[in-house]
Amino acid sequence: HAGKEIHIVVDNLSTHTTPDVEKWLAKNPHIHFHFTPKGSSWINQVETWFGIITRQSIRRGTFSSVKVLIKQIQDYIAYWNADAEPFVWTATADEILAKVKLVQTNIKKLVDNNGK
Repeated sequence: HAGKEIHIVVDNLSTHTTPDVEKWLAKNPHIHFHFTPKGSSWINQVETWFGIITRQSIRRGTFSSVKVLIKQIQDYIAYWNADAEPFVWTATADEILAKVKLVQTNIKKLVDNNGK
């Protein structure tokens, strides 16, 4: 990776901005983190996948042990991967950015109302 800029998109999880992470990034100036906007986990494709596996395989399940839960997850992943297709965005970039702005505005309103 010598001389190559690396850009990584991550969510706003606080673990991405700890002093240890910031120190590591300072030692690796070719790596840049870009954060998804607050309140927009739906933008993250991994979050989309977690939602699918939760709804279709885990929620309302009864698991007698962690081992059984892990097997359920592994079996679902195998099932999914047997006929996997990439996620396809159906919204334009402008629609996505408008939704992000709306969510941010609504979050600000909630925070402001909480202080009253």
